Formats: sequence, structure tokens, C-alpha cells
Amino acid sequence: MEVLIGEGEQLARLAADVIEERVRSRAAIGARAVLGLATGSSPLAVYDELARRHREEGLSFAGVEAFLLDEYLGLPPDDPRSYRNVIEQELVSRVDLDPADVHGLDGLAEDVPAACAAYEMAIVASGGVDVQILGIGADGHVAFNEPGSSLASRTRLKTLTPGTRADNARFFDGDVDAVPRHCLTQGLGTIMQARHLVLVALGRAKSEAVHQLVEGPVSAMWPATVLQHHPHVTVLLDEGAASRLQLAAYYREAFAEKPPWQGL
Repeated sequence: MEVLIGEGEQLARLAADVIEERVRSRAAIGARAVLGLATGSSPLAVYDELARRHREEGLSFAGVEAFLLDEYLGLPPDDPRSYRNVIEQELVSRVDLDPADVHGLDGLAEDVPAACAAYEMAIVASGGVDVQILGIGADGHVAFNEPGSSLASRTRLKTLTPGTRADNARFFDGDVDAVPRHCLTQGLGTIMQARHLVLVALGRAKSEAVHQLVEGPVSAMWPATVLQHHPHVTVLLDEGAASRLQLAAYYREAFAEKPPWQGL
């Protein structure tokens, strides 16, 4: 796990660098990159930077395939609060990524277990996710894997905690009762199969979760800690999110002295 501490625009550029490198390297050999896309506030600057590179530098997403992390149960894809619609607005509509190549979980699925199993198979059929963008909740959840989630879990239905619903009420005009109680989410085991995980955390409210993620024991009570077992994780933090880290000075030194050939 590599921890990088910086400011927001720098972090967005670093995450975009990872994605651009994978998109270009796969295209150079006639293959398609597969991206894992997250919603929430943390990845927004990353999507802004990718859109800028597409517009100003010719970065093309033609042929790229993408999978979304999660979705509310009961919301149609065209609902402005559905994660499929959020990704459409924040990234897909701003680059040349074919909407048909962007896959999301079906919040209206009649057979939820079958829909989740089909999503797992679709990820496998794509060749697997090359780069997965992640955020982290203040309670350590990743995607909608709430505290207590199995560290080996697969795509499934989850019940949202009151805290998560309260946090997300801002997207529902402040009405917590309007926030769905259930969601479909990639499991922790599913996420761990991506080749490179890039987690972005911003703000002091995430500092305890980040401390547990990076320096705490692996525990289902802090689901993100399972990432410690992944061979290639990049954690991008601003000063607020990094404020609880005991080894922050070491992480800064390690990045400053990093051999250029290593990359991210």
C-alpha cells in the first residue's frame, strides 16, 4: 500500500495519471482497458481532470469498458440520484466513452441474486478491472460494504446503515427518509480482484477511517482495511484525511525519495 499526501488538484492529477497510463498502454497493444468507477464527492476532481485531458490533450476513452461499484435498489437508471446517472453526468457525457460500454447494477432488478451473479460474470468476461477508483466512508465502508461486511463478499444486496443514509440525505433534498434502505454493491472480494486500486480520501471527517485503513488491524468493522491484503493499492490523501496517520512523515519521505521508474 502506497500512501501519498498532497492537495486536491495534485491528487486528481496522480489518479488521472494512473488511468491514462492504463488506457494508453492497453490501446497500444490493441486491447481495451477496463475501469472501475466510483461515485461520491472524492472522485469528482479525478473525473474533471480526465475530461480536461480528453478535451485538451486528446486522451481517448473509445473502446474502454467500465463497471460501476454500486447502485441504490429501487431507483431507475434515469433518476438523477442513481449512480448510473451520476457517472453519466460527471464523466461519460464529457468524454468519448461509449455509454453501452459502461455497466451498472440494475436497481430495478426483479431477481436480485441473479442480477448480482450476472454482474460478477460480466466483470470476469471483460478480463477483469484494470484500475478501480475508490472512496471511503467515515465509518470505513468501501462501495456500500458497510461495517460488518464479509471481507470475502461478492456482489450482493446490502442494507444501508442509518449513518450512511444520513450522509447521503444531501442528495435527496436533505430528507433521510427518501434515501433508499437497500443497495446493490460489489463485494469486498470482488473489489480485491481489480489489478490496481486507487483510493481517494479528502477531509478531516475521513481521518479516522483512513488511519484504520492504513495503520489499523484488518477487521470487518472497518471494511476498507481488507485493502491491506491487495498487492497494488495507491491511497491519495489531502492533509485533513491524513491528519490521524502516525507515520505521515515517513509516507511523505518515501514518496519524495521514490525512484522515478517505479511509477504509481
